[in-house]
Amino acid sequence: MTERKTPRISSRKQPKQARSTELVAAVLDAAVQVLAKEGAQRFTTARVAERAGVSVGSLYQYFPNKAAILFRLQSDEWRETAELLGGILDDDGKPPLERLRALVHAFVRSECEEAEVRMALDDAAPLYRDAPEAQAAKAGAQRKIAAFMADLLPEISEEERVLAGDLIATTLTAVGKRFSEKPRTKGEIEAYADALADMLCAYLEGLRQNG
Repeated sequence: MTERKTPRISSRKQPKQARSTELVAAVLDAAVQVLAKEGAQRFTTARVAERAGVSVGSLYQYFPNKAAILFRLQSDEWRETAELLGGILDDDGKPPLERLRALVHAFVRSECEEAEVRMALDDAAPLYRDAPEAQAAKAGAQRKIAAFMADLLPEISEEERVLAGDLIATTLTAVGKRFSEKPRTKGEIEAYADALADMLCAYLEGLRQNG
């Protein structure tokens, strides 16, 4: 059986000068536009370079292939989402369930606001989902959730907390993706997030009472 080769997704080099930083920013901005317009299947480095107004050779100085560009977009999205949600979960000035409710609202809004590009990135996931960088990003999110669950449910076993955390993360991801597949009004987003938060909070309250 032939071992599948994982594509190189790390940047060739990091921009150090203002001009280089501007070039990378232009490439990433163009990549978002091409991805939204063409989709993952028609996404190519040539199209990105043309939209950015740079040569393919200049693009290759920083990104070895299209998988590297797509992973950079995905990494940026992961980082922004992690910072947003991490800030909510780490706010120990608020009760845990209040933090969870705020997290659900922030997540659903984010999914709807970024739906077009996110769905295209989901289509491109096979290009990089098995790469070490992708696995590291997933592990970081799991640690954040585990820490929150330990704060919320210290009285239940670690195994039960892991299961609960996985259920919440999976539910948020799956439901948020499905809900954001078509345009939603602000009122629809708020009502849906409220209902989803009610469901998850009720589940966790049940675990707390039975712990």
